[in-house]
Amino acid sequence: MSRLLGLDIGKRRIGVALSDETQTIAKGLEAVDGTAKKEPAIRRIADICAENDVSEIVAGLPLNMDGSEGPAAKEVLGFVELLSQELSVPILTYDERLSTKQGEAILIKADMSRSKRKKTIDRFAAQIILQAYLDQKRSEEL
Repeated sequence: MSRLLGLDIGKRRIGVALSDETQTIAKGLEAVDGTAKKEPAIRRIADICAENDVSEIVAGLPLNMDGSEGPAAKEVLGFVELLSQELSVPILTYDERLSTKQGEAILIKADMSRSKRKKTIDRFAAQIILQAYLDQKRSEEL
């Protein structure tokens, strides 16, 4: 079975997570610089997909609490469009409301310092998004 890639697309960084080959467990992989020029980020994501036999990308979509698309969601959709023009891998969006806040709360509870949280929150948020998608997909198959 191939792997899935999870993305938490932010203004400065793009958190990246990868599933295992059974598509059961998500693991935070890295944070890609996503500022200014998008081409290096797209190239890095394409490299990760090629290196890991990725069959699908799940990008977190930061909807407003009422479910509407705000400016952040529109930025994510714009990046997803650019990414889809460069990759042949299907990309879907997944509601990620509060995933970064949830990840930060977990890291605070684990007593991680603010500086360490800054370094890990992006990939951890991507892991949360991808894991939620994998769990939902598995529950729908049952």
